[in-house]
Amino acid sequence: MSTDDLMEIQQLLARYAVYITQGDLNGVLAVFTPDGTYSAFGDTYALDEFPALIAAAPKGLFLTGTPVIELSGDEAVDAIGTQPLCFIDHATHDMRIGYYNDSYVRMDEGWRLRTRAMTFIRRSGAHDSGRPHAYQRPEA
Repeated sequence: MSTDDLMEIQQLLARYAVYITQGDLNGVLAVFTPDGTYSAFGDTYALDEFPALIAAAPKGLFLTGTPVIELSGDEAVDAIGTQPLCFIDHATHDMRIGYYNDSYVRMDEGWRLRTRAMTFIRRSGAHDSGRPHAYQRPEA
């Protein structure tokens, strides 16, 4: 993987953090592949579910660290990575910490996230994907 590839992926992830902090739904959607998904709360969400998921999410600052990125041996993705996260709620300044496990695809437009999966780190030291009831999908 070239230095240019690493920098482009780092900028992609920086855009995600800034867009989600600013509540810029279109910006968040643009960092994913058309078949991209986000996983948390015991489930996986497709891009068409992002508007409701982002609307239900707490608002605040998404601070992300430098990701660890490596080439993937999987034919469906070109690279995989892990990025630390510290979320600070805007109203209470309460923090949530954890990390994202990602997969990336190089497209004609540049690198994009194919998958992003959140793991929370609890005060107990446990690592989990969140409580299934933290976000409920709208009734069909």
